[in-house]
Amino acid sequence: MSIYTEIFKAYDVRGKVGSELNDETIKTIGQAFGAWLPERGIVAVGRDMRPDSAQLANAIINGLRASGRDVWDIGEVTSDMIYFVTGHYKLAGGAMITASHNPGEYNGIKLCREGAKPVGEESGLFEIRDNAELGTLHTADTIGSLTEKDVIEDWITHTLSFIDVDDLKPLHIVVDAGNGMAGKIFPELEPYVPFTVEELYFELDGTFPNHIANPLEPKNLVDLQAAVKKHGCDAGVAFDGDGDRAVLIDERGEPLTGTVMTAILAEYFLDIHPKATILHNAICGRAAIEAIQNNGGTPVRTRVGHSFIKADMRKHNAVFGGEHSGHYYFEDNFMADSGLIAAIIALYVLGKSGKKLSELAAPFRKAYVQIHETNFEVTDKQATMKRVAAAFSEGKQDWLDGLTVNFDTKWFNVRPSNTEPLLRLNAEATNQSDLDAMVEEVTALIQQ
Repeated sequence: MSIYTEIFKAYDVRGKVGSELNDETIKTIGQAFGAWLPERGIVAVGRDMRPDSAQLANAIINGLRASGRDVWDIGEVTSDMIYFVTGHYKLAGGAMITASHNPGEYNGIKLCREGAKPVGEESGLFEIRDNAELGTLHTADTIGSLTEKDVIEDWITHTLSFIDVDDLKPLHIVVDAGNGMAGKIFPELEPYVPFTVEELYFELDGTFPNHIANPLEPKNLVDLQAAVKKHGCDAGVAFDGDGDRAVLIDERGEPLTGTVMTAILAEYFLDIHPKATILHNAICGRAAIEAIQNNGGTPVRTRVGHSFIKADMRKHNAVFGGEHSGHYYFEDNFMADSGLIAAIIALYVLGKSGKKLSELAAPFRKAYVQIHETNFEVTDKQATMKRVAAAFSEGKQDWLDGLTVNFDTKWFNVRPSNTEPLLRLNAEATNQSDLDAMVEEVTALIQQ
């Protein structure tokens, strides 16, 4: 198996620095990407704070310029900023050097084309991989130009355009940047909002000395929860390493799941856009679907993963889309996801409501109980899912994204990892005993 087959995943490029990602491979990918992009024009390159990201950014810039592309180097930014820059400035594409929340020895590349359209397994990523692997690279007669571009002020203006800034209410919050890119960008927002902000781990450090910047893992929220209680704050916000995901916790320290956030944001957008279409992924809970329906919207279910959701956002003319993983997508953000936009809208809604965040979330929490996504290592993913399907034949089944089995008061989804020999289990029920019994039965079937 070639190195390119190893590092090209379903949605991006990801691998260990040195053994898998180095100047040569990254330059080759940049040159292949520059030649593949359908539109003529400039390509933006951004990077996160990892120790090797600047070097790898230079490598992909060299590859893009070798293909004849003019390049904007936008420096250290969050991943959602590369989508904004590509769409806002009408560029040909964008490349972000990041491995998101993965440990420090990893890095990677997120790519997009004109209009911030995704580049994934079904939208060109594997074509770029094949061209890089075969060495079928275009070398231009004239090397492309390189311009350094500061886009932060425009990004902050864009983020604030999603709310009425004059109607923001004062809040006391803790923000945990996890030593990731939010530590650079969130302070740029602070002068424009009436928030008292307790900053936690804002120092950029791609070795993640305090905790891995993955807010979906409960252990990574412990410090944030303690700080919210210590300071008596209204809310806490945790970002992942490249800043495109955000998780809120309430004043009691309880996290808002992606389902609850999707429900809150769906209500916000349906108030602005009555009867609009809202997307939710296959593992969002029923509270999100019911919130969309109860507020006059049309829910559309989609596969997990940003490239699929961005395509469906366009297909269905959706105004908003939510994932259980903490990615949130916005029509007015070029159909792309943003942690900062999601956080500022949620804090705006909180202030306007006059409620505590736990009270705002309560209607979406009380009806259902869920498990934290659980991974199982298996040797044959498809055979295992078929075994589970046969055992639950009385339920309503679909295969949109792995296997989903629905009953009146409960459901579960078992879906395969794109990159590892894993099955991921999500489940929900109206009471804990039914949830426990269902999870126990599914787990036993998977582990046979």
